[in-house]
Amino acid sequence: MPTVKRIGPYQEARAQAVRVTEDALVVGLVDGRVISVPLVWYPRLWYGTPEERANVVLLGEGTILHWPDLDEDLSVEGIVLGRRSGESPESLRRWLESRGGNGGGKVE
Repeated sequence: MPTVKRIGPYQEARAQAVRVTEDALVVGLVDGRVISVPLVWYPRLWYGTPEERANVVLLGEGTILHWPDLDEDLSVEGIVLGRRSGESPESLRRWLESRGGNGGGKVE
């Protein structure tokens, strides 16, 4: 039987559904909350194609969101707390170059 980690009096945030729109990452939590954050906070998702964004896997009983096609992992706790991507501009540049340019065709 899975155990749920408690942080002080609070239950650990866990996702049950994930949706990526044109401009937002929307995460449905097991406790009924829905969290929506700007997609620009996560550049790999921003530059990903709709197909790559849709290919998300819930890991760790819903505590981690993993996009295998984008090599992106986000903690649900971090999303709830409003943490943006910590990827350096240099790392993002190398990743974009490895994809042959600007990723999914976004123009800035």
